[in-house]
Amino acid sequence: MAWRQLLLASGLLAPVLLTMLQEGTGASVGTQQVAEQEAQEDAEQKIFMQESDASNFLKKRDKRSPKSRDEANAENRQKLRADELREYHEEQRNEFENFVEEQNDEQEERSREAIEQWRQWHYDGLYPSYLYNRHHI
Repeated sequence: MAWRQLLLASGLLAPVLLTMLQEGTGASVGTQQVAEQEAQEDAEQKIFMQESDASNFLKKRDKRSPKSRDEANAENRQKLRADELREYHEEQRNEFENFVEEQNDEQEERSREAIEQWRQWHYDGLYPSYLYNRHHI
């Protein structure tokens, strides 16, 4: 009889404990997510400027007026970055072309050696030593 009471009590307590644990983890995950979102928003505010400031940054100068130092620096950074990317891709392409050329040279050398060995093995004393030059009666 005592074991039935123990089984019944544990059966009733199990769902209660599970729901309490789920609520506890849900609350902790929620606070972590909120903290991560706030950190991300802070980082975005440090990196990016407001949309109105960004549009005014490019519109505040007339066509004939000289560029500000910030604009000149930004354009120079963009040009340098584009040059670096172009050089990097050109270097990668050259390395790949060299690799392919070496592979092709090695393949041609192997096939040339194989053809030469085949010709030496099948040489019949006639010149040229090709099979189609043999006269069969």
